[in-house]
Amino acid sequence: MQNTGDNGFETSLAAILLPLVNGFFQTADYAESSRRAVRADLLKFGRWYTSANNETFDPKRVTVRDCADFRDAMRREMNQSVATVNRSLVSVRRFFSWLKDAGHVSSSPADSVKELRKQELAPKTLDRAQIRKLLREAESRQDVRAVAIFSVFLYCGIRVGELCGLDLADLTLSDRSGWLLVRHAKGGKQRRVPLPLQARRALQTYLDCRPPFATSRVFVGERGPLTTRGVRNLFNKYSAIVGVHVHPHLLRHVFGHEFLAQNANDLVGLASLMGHENLNTTRRYAARTADQLHAASENLTF
Repeated sequence: MQNTGDNGFETSLAAILLPLVNGFFQTADYAESSRRAVRADLLKFGRWYTSANNETFDPKRVTVRDCADFRDAMRREMNQSVATVNRSLVSVRRFFSWLKDAGHVSSSPADSVKELRKQELAPKTLDRAQIRKLLREAESRQDVRAVAIFSVFLYCGIRVGELCGLDLADLTLSDRSGWLLVRHAKGGKQRRVPLPLQARRALQTYLDCRPPFATSRVFVGERGPLTTRGVRNLFNKYSAIVGVHVHPHLLRHVFGHEFLAQNANDLVGLASLMGHENLNTTRRYAARTADQLHAASENLTF
């Protein structure tokens, strides 16, 4: 077996793996952010394979032991979280399942490799004081667009890509009710999400002074439709102001947690609002966060 050196292995890896990954993506409905994550997972696996085995990456030579050792190396040697390890393993499993279906390999070596077990906690959230501070800071700066964006995330629980894809025609606003039509949802599906009063008011205030760009998108920036990067830049700005790291998906978590807390753990209703296909995804919000467990433990007396 010839050692081509690290640079040679890296060149061979890209030449062999990336065309297959692109073929995989043509049959999988991933958002662009998900594609980046999956591509990174598969390249990480390919690099580990070439380093651990000292040979050029070849999908036909990948074994069950390779997949299991990769999982263990991520946890023990790369010191990656259980969630990151499991996500990478799922990426590898789905990729090899496609390779098998497409006839590139005879079987999937990742199918029998189990994910790491972890304590299921609710996603991280914010407390009411932090949420109030975020909204008050935006209001005090008369940043009506920021207030509207924060309010839509908090009261509707949509994803950042869904927010950026909203058109003016997707809004139904009245004094008594309101709806969002989410056209660009994950998996290509559509759903209608109610707009509570506070979100309707924030949106209407923004729409009343929205710059007259020649675009139907609801949220605009200085040059046109607001992008996901623009939204994240806005969150980074206010994270620095309030002293708490806030990002779009965190406010989606806040919505999920608060909806269940105030609606008798209505998992089916929350799944419909958040666009979840699997109730197991929604069930995470019924668990307790690490902070909640800590606070409950602190209240113990003997």
